[in-house]
Parts: sequence; structure tokens; C-alpha cells
Amino acid sequence: MNGPLLRLTIEGVGLIDRADVVFADGFTVVTGETGSGKSMLLGALEFALGGRVERELVRGERARVTLEVAASAALRERLQADGITLDADEDVVIVREVGAAGRTGARVNGTAVSAGQLRAYGADLLDLVGQGEAQRFLEPSFARELLDRFGGERCAELRSQVHVAYDAWKQLEAECERLTSGTEQVLAERAFAEYALAEIDAVAVVDVGEDQRLRERRDALANAEQIVAVLARARAALEDDGGAVDALGSAARGVGGLVRYGEAYAEVASRAAALQAETTLVASELARAMEQIESDPQTLATLEDRLDALESLKRKYGGSLAAVLDARERFAGALETDADRDERRRRCERELEVAQRALQSVAIALSAERAALAARATEAVGVELRGLAMPAARFAIAVSPLDELASHGADRVELRFSANPGEPERPLAKVASGGERSRVLLAVVLALAAGEDGRTFVFDEIDAGIGGAAASAVGVRLARLARRAQVVCVTHLAQIAARADEHYALRKREEEGRTVIEVDPLDVPSRRLEEIARMLSGELSPISLEHAASLLASSSAVCTS
Repeated sequence: MNGPLLRLTIEGVGLIDRADVVFADGFTVVTGETGSGKSMLLGALEFALGGRVERELVRGERARVTLEVAASAALRERLQADGITLDADEDVVIVREVGAAGRTGARVNGTAVSAGQLRAYGADLLDLVGQGEAQRFLEPSFARELLDRFGGERCAELRSQVHVAYDAWKQLEAECERLTSGTEQVLAERAFAEYALAEIDAVAVVDVGEDQRLRERRDALANAEQIVAVLARARAALEDDGGAVDALGSAARGVGGLVRYGEAYAEVASRAAALQAETTLVASELARAMEQIESDPQTLATLEDRLDALESLKRKYGGSLAAVLDARERFAGALETDADRDERRRRCERELEVAQRALQSVAIALSAERAALAARATEAVGVELRGLAMPAARFAIAVSPLDELASHGADRVELRFSANPGEPERPLAKVASGGERSRVLLAVVLALAAGEDGRTFVFDEIDAGIGGAAASAVGVRLARLARRAQVVCVTHLAQIAARADEHYALRKREEEGRTVIEVDPLDVPSRRLEEIARMLSGELSPISLEHAASLLASSSAVCTS
């Protein structure tokens, strides 16, 4: 199958001015003497996928790493969710830079992305296995991930069901907590709303203008005597003897007697008569007004009490009767909502119980599936260990219950190991030596994670602490894995390098007074032969070249068998 990694271009990282690595679909190895910069190459790959790079590794003003990747369906889907759309035959091009000041930036096919997004893409693309990454492999969370991947679609479906059920349960739990939290405050708010609503309804505000009308009537009652006196004087001025009515009548009659001297006097006399009639009407209205004036202390007291009640409401609930009526609607609505709150809480609690039972049901099914998988996986890893020259070693994948359910289920998964007969199996991280741990991790990868479509396994000196027959066995198994997945391996063992499809050697050299590292593609058979001979004996000699040729021939025969 084709692997996802296509090409890595490094510019200005550490001692590497520029390097291009084209990855084989199968097995790519990187070799070099100690200190030749192999870690820089893998560090550049990690940096491209969201990892950190130390500032001192930036040569010059900036460092740039470009990683070209074949896009799997899963990666396309993740990129699509991030707003990055690819053409059907388009590869993914990740470019990440870091300046001398430590400022980084990254783009995927021209679109800016974060380091977190790059790490998510990297998690879909590859597993890094080695001494530096061993701790991650030994953590229960990653051991659980490996076991679930070993379970394939069935386990993935159960885990998805648990995740969905867990999210639903947590949402209901949060809603129930919201409905039951702050009980004292809720009760206090309810009591205040009930009190305020009763107080407003007791006053029974008629409308927003009631207070203005009552003030006008109160003022009239309070000043009744003064009003009557004023009205009486005005009426007397109009109707008493010699008042305005009589005067206007005399004026109308006198001017009317002058009509024979001219028609203009007739008009003036008519106007005077009209004024007399209007004045008589005004005097009548003043009399009626006097009759309507109230002078009732009891009514005045009632009005004062009513206004005091209205003013009290206005001070408490907004300053106007309009605000008081708005407040009443709010309090009534709050009480109606609160009355529904208890029912919603009871309903939420019932739904929470149902969701919890559903979660427990699918979690139990996932736990049972993992237990069965652990038994099969333990046997599969054991087979690989025996093939890696560890016949006495015992390995187990232990599945135990967690104290609490989580989105991934209710299981703790741990890799356990015993190197010698008679010793109990213990956590792998505590008992395995460096060489043992390397072979165990390789066996785990071979048994649990091999053959995953579109995935790459990067082994960083997985051969540390081993040699001889064990080294040959590791080489054979890495080559076998490379038939089903893409494998990239940094190694110091010729037994592994001899089985590669692509071989790169890192060399240090002096250039204009400075040390640089070049990545040398060994694409000529004679140059690859020389590198294998160097790895076997540390120097080139007829004997080392003969041994290298024999190793390459036997490795080729094994790889094609």
C-alpha cells in the first residue's frame, strides 16, 4: 500500500542547510554516525506536524520545513472541517516556519493553521515509536488506544456509542445541576416575586395616568374655599347691579339710538349686545362651577391615601406607573417560569437516569469487547516476542475497571511484562531494560497496529541495546511491517538498514569554516554497500564489504520471500 508521507524538505534546521527526503511507500531508513544529526531530521518531521523546535536549532533568520503528504479520506475529512478543501488528486503540503526569535507560522495548502491543528493531522498520519516516545506508548491512555485500534470497526463503533452516550449524559447532568443549583437564591427570588406581585395587585393600578388625575382632583379639594371665593367675585363682577352685564346692555341701547345718524352705529350696537349675551353665559357657567366645587374632607383623605399608595409603588418598582405595570408582568412571568422549574428538574432527573443506564450498557459492552481483544492481542504480541529472540518473556495486556466512567469507557489498559521465568508480570515501564523495551514496543506495534490503511510508523532507534540474532529479527519484522504500512526508521544496525527500500545517510562535513550536515540518498548500489560495510565494522575493507554484500543479498531474499 502507499504510505501517506511523500517528501520532507528541510531548510536551516540545526546544522542542516537544506535536505530533501523522499519516503518510500514501504521501508525508508536513515543512518549515520553518532552525532550526525539523525535526531534533527526526525525533529524536523515532528516540527512539521506541530511539535516544538528549540530556538538554537534555527540557523540564520528562519528555519522552514515542508512536508508533502498523500491525503487519505480521513485526513481530507478533517481538513474539510477546518475549511481546507482539496482537489481529487491534490496532495497535502504542510509548510511551517520558525524565526530566530521563536515566532512560528504554518500553512496547509496555503491556508494558515495552528500548531494544534497540525498535531491533530499528525495523529491521523503516523505513530512515532522510539526511546524518546516510549513513555507515551507505555501510558494507559495510549495502550487503550492501541487495543481499540486492534479491535477494528467493531471496537470503533462501540467506542463511538460510548462517546455519544457519555456526552448526552454529561449534558443532562449539567442541566440538572443548573436546575437544582442555588436553591436558596431561587427560593428568595420566588418569595420576592410573590410579595411584589401581591403588593402591586393590592393597589390595583387603573392605568398609567391615574396618578396625574388623582393629583388634580386632590388639589381642587384642598383649595375649594379659595376657588369658590374667586368664582363668586368673578360672577358678582358680571351680574351685580352696575356689573358688566348691565353696562354692556346700557352701551348697546345707547349706541342703538344713533342708528339714524349712520349704519355703522348699528354694527357697534349689535356687537355690544352680543358681548352682553356672552357675558351672561359666562356668569351662568361660573355659577354652575361654584355649585360643583366639593368640600369633603373624607374624600380628600381618601385621595391622599390612594396617591400615597401609588407613589410607594413608583418608588419601589421604577419611578412611574408604566414601570410599575411592566414590573408586575415580569414578576408574574418569573413565577410562572419558576412553577415550571420543578417539573423540568424532575423531568431532567428522569432523563438523566435513562441516559446513565444507556451509558453503562454500552460501556459494559465495550469493556467485554476489550477483555476479549486483550486476550487475543496478548497472544499476538507473545508470538512476535518469541520471534524477536525473547522466548522466555511473558507479556500481557491488562484491562481493569476505572473508578469513574469517561468518554472512552470504563477501562484502564496497561502493558505488563516479565523478562524472566518465575517473575510476576509488572508494568512494562518499570521492569523492561532499554533493549527489552525496544523489542516489546516493536512487538506491540507489529501485533496491534500493523496494516492500518494510510498510516506511517516512525521508529527512532528502536534497535537500541540489541544486536546479533535479535537485530536480524527486528530487521525482518520491520521489513514485514513495511509490506502493509509505511515504515521510517532511524537505525545504527546494518541488519535493519539492509532491508530498506530507500536509504539515506547523514554526513557531517566542513564548509567554509562551519559544520554542516548533508542528507545523502544512497540510490547507487555501491554507495549503499559501502554504508552497510561501515555500519558493520566502522571502516571499509574487503572483509566488511564482503559481509555487507552477503547481508544485502540475504536481506533481499528474505524481503522477497
